[in-house]
Amino acid sequence: MRRVFTSAMAALALAGAVEAQAGYTQTKYPIVLVHGISGFSNLGGLVNYFHTIPWNLERDGAKVYVASVAAFNDSEQRGAELARQIQPWAAANGGKVNLIGHSQGSPTSRVAASLRPDLVASVTSVNGVNKGSKVADVVRGVVPADSAIEGGAAAIAAALGGFINLLSGSNNSQDPLASLETLTTPGTAALNSRHPWGVNNASYCAKSTELHNVRGHNIRYFSWTGNTAFTNIFDATDPLLATTGLAFGGEKNDGLVGVCSTYLGQVLGDSYHLNHADAINHLFGIRGWTDPVSLYRQHANRLKNKGV
Repeated sequence: MRRVFTSAMAALALAGAVEAQAGYTQTKYPIVLVHGISGFSNLGGLVNYFHTIPWNLERDGAKVYVASVAAFNDSEQRGAELARQIQPWAAANGGKVNLIGHSQGSPTSRVAASLRPDLVASVTSVNGVNKGSKVADVVRGVVPADSAIEGGAAAIAAALGGFINLLSGSNNSQDPLASLETLTTPGTAALNSRHPWGVNNASYCAKSTELHNVRGHNIRYFSWTGNTAFTNIFDATDPLLATTGLAFGGEKNDGLVGVCSTYLGQVLGDSYHLNHADAINHLFGIRGWTDPVSLYRQHANRLKNKGV
């Protein structure tokens, strides 16, 4: 047992040493991190959505941008915003970017890649909503359309979106009900019919392949996800995610998205000990057993080795 433990520790040390190499994360094209629903690039210059992840990518060579699209809107509109946002970044850095989207950031990135495939080298989904969220299905079913409850909830979410705009220096239009609709199973299916690349719609758990030709341009698609809603007793977000995770019954999920729904392109891993917030290294680095920062760094190295 001691020999096994020693070997495991040696393997971890070796992996850490490899990741520490100069240029380890230096991709050919810059990495653009794309936030999910209610997200932001940073708030007041103090809180980053992707806590420490940009710095951990940049410290070994990556050039990183953090997108700022609407906190609350449908994926089509957010994708159009993102497509516009990446144009100057691509132009200044070899003509393309690598998109990495968390949660709704995944369908947002897929739309941007569909609209401007000439600007995108790869799209990566992190705990992404690629085939809908049963939590969104439940909320949409519980909150009646055109009701006073719906209107009140929409007003609160719109106010929150405006507050996020103010603190993050953005001016994105907000549409909370559209953001909910686009994340339901029917809403995502409709989006996939218009932007099908990277998603295999043959069945709920069907996987796709890495390389896709999008309107004459080759784009690489990847995904990974966690499969546990409650990962750390010291994380204040875990009880909420454990509660929302009940919507999935016995299906493996991260608290907000079922594992099979996250599949996009080449699935790099679907059993990490991460919930939906852990995937972006929040709450301020309090997480489960899997180190999310390492996943982003390893993926940057993967993209580097693929020449993008």
